[in-house]
Parts: sequence; structure tokens; C-alpha cells
Amino acid sequence: MIGRLREVLIGPPLPSSAAGHERLTRPRALGAFGLDALSSVAYGPDEILYVLLLAGAAGAQLDLPVAAAIALLLGIVTISYRQTIFAYPRGGGSYTVARENLGTLAGLTAAAALMVDYLTTVAVSVTAGVEAVTAFVPALFPYRVALGVGCIVLLMLVNIRGVREAGAFFVLPTYVFVGSLGLLVTWGLMRLALGGSPPHVASPPPAVEPLSLLLVLRAFAGGCTAMTGIEAIANGVPAFQKPESRNAAGTLVVLACILGALFLGVAVLGHSIGAVPSDRANVIAQIGQTVGGGGPLYYVVQVSAAVILLLAANTSFNGFPRLAAIMAEDDYFPHRFARRGLRLAFSNGIVFLGALAIVLVVVFGGSTHALIPLFAVGVFLCFTLSQAGMVVHWLRDRGRGWQQKLGVNGLGALTTGVVTLVVVGTKFREGAWIVVLLVPLLVVLFVRIHGVYAYERRALQDYPPPGQRRIHELALVVVARLNRSTAETLDYALSLGVPVEGVHVAVDDAEAERLREEWRGWRTDVPLRLVPSPYREIVAPLVDFVEERCNESPDRYCTVLVPEVVPRRWWHEPLHNQLGIAIELAFRGMAHVVVSRVAVRL
Repeated sequence: MIGRLREVLIGPPLPSSAAGHERLTRPRALGAFGLDALSSVAYGPDEILYVLLLAGAAGAQLDLPVAAAIALLLGIVTISYRQTIFAYPRGGGSYTVARENLGTLAGLTAAAALMVDYLTTVAVSVTAGVEAVTAFVPALFPYRVALGVGCIVLLMLVNIRGVREAGAFFVLPTYVFVGSLGLLVTWGLMRLALGGSPPHVASPPPAVEPLSLLLVLRAFAGGCTAMTGIEAIANGVPAFQKPESRNAAGTLVVLACILGALFLGVAVLGHSIGAVPSDRANVIAQIGQTVGGGGPLYYVVQVSAAVILLLAANTSFNGFPRLAAIMAEDDYFPHRFARRGLRLAFSNGIVFLGALAIVLVVVFGGSTHALIPLFAVGVFLCFTLSQAGMVVHWLRDRGRGWQQKLGVNGLGALTTGVVTLVVVGTKFREGAWIVVLLVPLLVVLFVRIHGVYAYERRALQDYPPPGQRRIHELALVVVARLNRSTAETLDYALSLGVPVEGVHVAVDDAEAERLREEWRGWRTDVPLRLVPSPYREIVAPLVDFVEERCNESPDRYCTVLVPEVVPRRWWHEPLHNQLGIAIELAFRGMAHVVVSRVAVRL
């Protein structure tokens, strides 16, 4: 039944030979990797205006220069990451580039920052999408946390089904959003070009802060959230069809061009109508009402924007598991994250990211505003470390045209480094300090994980060939009562050809005495040991007894055999006490003790 349910939810298993067919074409990759970046058009211009309008009409005049600066930065980062894709086709993005060129510590810092960014992207995207939905249906507002959790679970299931299916699932909403918003922006810009300036929707609010360089920098930092997700394609190059690097680079350029055009178009139209974003209507909504006349196009844009915000978290579900898998191969993350699931997706990473995001949504009450300060800090740190690493790469490689490539990445490192300082400085008190604290803690965790794996490899290196030393073995059968399960376990123990003893933990003296008499009547040569337990414990006295018997001969292996009844139906399991699992866990840290649960099927 579990197998059938699994096939319904995630589909039938795929053989390893199907890995080549599971790769993404450019159109599907745009849906799989580009949603985070494209969805930022729905809130990036708003974040600029939220800050600039604090200075009233004077601040509102600077929204276009700030938007243009962000678009320029987008171009620089895109060209830089395009070079990274060709230089490092294995994927891993900032982590791989920084680790190979700037050292392990820089690589782990980039990985930690990127993981935090992926996590916050899921939480922010889902909560923003839920807020857009509740704006249409206010009755759903009290259930926003539950809706957010449900959306994350849905995204987890879609991605576990495999990268190809996930890409196909997201293609339609991606192109509906891009097409409808592009049509709206084009129509609005044509009206402006023909001299038909639309009326202003509102007047700038009165100034509550003076216009200053710090205010402009804060607006710039807020608008830079539009650039999150750009690095995801560089992290997932192996997911593309061959030639991987060329397809990934082409997709990145197309994504950046669409994002830049829509971002600037929304900023220009928002400026022309004097948009004042609010919780009830963002800049895109006000453009749709003014330029599109509130017609069908307005509703298509609004609905598709809400959907795209919900689905934007998919970029993280593609990026995080791949980064975790690469780090696991390098021994900096648990090895289980390097394994592919039944559908050839990195299922462990997908589930882990989804679970953490659910915790974040619940803790912050499903509020986008509360989560935004955690957003975009990590990604710009990754941008900076990646571009700085590429500078070192070109200085070492010095291949054809290396001077021009060095100049591009050097400019990228300088600009993103400045933006990193601006983002951290302007958002520090609002919550960015959490990311600043969390990144070094994660780096320490990665280093400790690597240390554990290194120690285990050293400890397992020296070993004699089998059969070179004599091992005295003893089989101990845990006896609760005389029945078929005990008899079959004793038969198995005697077949091992080693001394066998029965062990009963006596939590009740009268019952223990009855068992002793039954054992004698059984007329078996196997001795029965009664272990007293005055406090009615079972596991602890058993562990003490086994340890004492093993210590009698230091080179002795003791095999503890636990009879385990396997019921006829899966739903009968809760009716049994699962003692075998507790005993197995208790002996995990004890040398020369092997625990085996002997299944007796009814």
C-alpha cells in the first residue's frame, strides 16, 4: 500500500540510465531556475519606493536612477556568472569558485550564505504569494500560515518527482506571467511614447525623513532583492541538456534580459503614474488599473503574479539540493544528501529545505514583512566571493582573452562587494544581524562535519585481512517468554556454531521463577540466565549483563539476538512494544557487540 501511495504522489521509480532524459531544455530551465528572479518584478520596484517615499516628492524623483543602477548591476553580475558557467561546468556556483580559488574558508562562507538565502527565498516567496492570494480573498487571511505550509509541501512533492517534471510544471505559469506583464508594460510604454501620459494615481505622501545618501542607499538595497535567484543557474549547470554550459549560459542571458526589461518597464510606468505602493495594491496592480483600465489583462497579470510568487520558491528547491550534494561529496555536509531518490532528484535535500522553510513560516507567522530583512544578504555575499574567486582564476589561468574576463569579474567583485556592505549596513538592525551571525555558525558546522568524516576515514584505514585472528563468539538470546518466536530464535542461534545462552531480564520475581521452571521442562541444553531488575527496567540491566560477559574475554564478539514478531498487517505494528529497536540503539556505542533482530512472521 505504501508503494502504491508513493507512486501516486511522486511517480514510478526511474532507473539510473534515465538520468540523461531527465535534463532540462532551455524553456523548461527558465521555469525551473528563473522563477525567483522573475517574481522579484512584483516587489522589487515597491521596495525602492517604500524607502524613497519617506522623503516625499523629492525622494519619488529618484526611483528611476535607483532602478537603472540596479539594472546595470544586474548586467554586470549576469556577464560575470556567464563566465563562471563556462569555467566551472560541474556546478556549485559560488561555493566551488570560492573554494578552489580563495580557499576552503571562503568557499564554506559562500555555501553558508547561499544556503541561508535559499531558505529565506522559500519562506519569503511563499508568504508573499499567500498575501497576494489573501488580497483577492480576504477570508483566507487567518489561514495564511496553513496555506504557506501547504504550498511548501506541494512544491516538495513536485520537485521530488524529478527535475524534468518540475520544470514542465512551472513552464506555463512562468510564460503566462512574463507574457501578460510584458504585454501590459509594452502597451503602457507605447502610450507614453505617443504622448498619452496616464493620470497620476496618487500624490507623494508628506516627507517624514530628509532626502540623504543613506536613504538612497537603503532604497537601492531594497530594490536589489530583484537580483536574488540569478546565481541559481550557475549552481545547477549539470541539470541542463548537453552541451550543458552553453545551454545554461544562454538561459542565464535570456533570464537577465527578461528580468531587466520588465523591472525597468515597471519602474518607468510606476514613475509615470506616480505609484505609491501599499498593502492593498502594489506597483504592478496600480499600473494594471491605470494603464490596462482594470480589464482582463489586469486580472491575468495579478493572478499570474500571485501564482508566480508562490512558485518562486522552486528556484531554491533546485539550487539547495544540488549545492548540498556537491558539499556532501566534499565531506562538508552529510553524505545522505549526495544520494538521488527514486525519481533521480536529490530528495533528502528537497525534504530538508522544505522542513526548515515550514519552521520559518510558522515562527514568523507567515509575515513577508518580518522575513524580508533576512532576504538578499546572503546572495550578495555569494556574488562577491564568486567574482573575487573568478579574478584569482583568470590570474592563474591566463587563457585566451583573460584580461577582458578579468576586468569583467573584477568589476563584478567590486560592485557586489559595495552592495553587500550597503545591504548589511542598511538592514542590520531590521534583522540582517541574524544572517550575519548564522553564516559563521554554519561554517563552523561544516568544518566539524568534515572533521568527523576525516577522523572516521583515519580510524578505518588499518585493518587485518579476515581470518587472521581468532575470535571467540557468544550468542545471547533475549527471552521474554517461551513461545514460537523464542524457539525459532534459539534454533537460529544454535545454527551459528557458537556457545548460546538465554537471557531473561526479571522485572517480576514470580514470573521469572515460572519461566525458569518452564525452561527446565523444555529440556534444552541452552542455559538460561536471569538478570535481576529491581526498578523494572529491561534495556539497562541487559546492557550491563552483556558488557560483563564480553569483558570476560576482551577479544570476544557477543551477538545479541532479539526475537521480533512481524504482525500480519502494517496497522498491527503499534500493538507491539518495539523493544528490539531500543535494544539495538542501546548497544550502538559498545565494541564487539552485534545486535540482530530475528523476524518471526505470523
